[in-house]
Amino acid sequence: MRRQIHMASVGAIAIAIAGSALAAEPPVYTPPPPPPPIFTWSGLYLGVQVGYAWGSDPVDEVDVLTPRFANNAFFNLQPKGVLGGAHVGYNLQFTNWNWLSSSGVVIGLEGSVDGSSLSGTRTSASGLTMRLRTETQGSLRARIGLAWDRLLIYGTGGAAFAGFDDNYVTVFGTPFFVDEQDSKTRTGWTVGGGVDYAITPNWSIGVEYRYSDFGRTTDYPAVFVGTVPTDGNVFFTHHLTQNQVQARFTYLFSTPAPVVAKY
Repeated sequence: MRRQIHMASVGAIAIAIAGSALAAEPPVYTPPPPPPPIFTWSGLYLGVQVGYAWGSDPVDEVDVLTPRFANNAFFNLQPKGVLGGAHVGYNLQFTNWNWLSSSGVVIGLEGSVDGSSLSGTRTSASGLTMRLRTETQGSLRARIGLAWDRLLIYGTGGAAFAGFDDNYVTVFGTPFFVDEQDSKTRTGWTVGGGVDYAITPNWSIGVEYRYSDFGRTTDYPAVFVGTVPTDGNVFFTHHLTQNQVQARFTYLFSTPAPVVAKY
């Protein structure tokens, strides 16, 4: 009997010690998942754009030798059409420059190229039919904007270029006529602004407006007397300006900025 009581006591003591050991062991703690990473506009991006353009191309027509052309005649081509193409650029976001927005300032550089159906036709008082057409345009611009998380509002400006065809066709009364096409690349400047919104960490949509000035150029088409050209008798000065609005679809090659969680 005494032996059984002794064995029972030893078992009770062992159970008590084991229970104390289990009670002293701390519970397993599983930390909560980290918050989602902060979105950033920094990085290389590539995209496409499509839109509409309309312009103004005042033309001065001057005949320096004969009155067959209206001396210093003036008329205005008003080209318009669809344009679309691609853009590529790089942004840097400075989140500590947040005195004007919640997510700081975004600075970048962008280049774009567009194919275009822009064209315009006008006939002058002297009977000359002129047509302006451009098939390619492009720009290289700086960008600066303010970010509110996934919303970016920016301004942009820089150099612009375009390839133009100026066509001149008329019959001034036999044997005087003009039938010539002058092709050239015009360069100038462009300025504007836009809004981008990131619908995912990598994809964004936006809209942009720009005004471009392609400078002044002069054409000297040949006026034929029979089969003999008389170069230099007549010249035409152009000054093309353009407005354009385009929708943008852009992919940003960026890694979201990490967030260090505090517990």
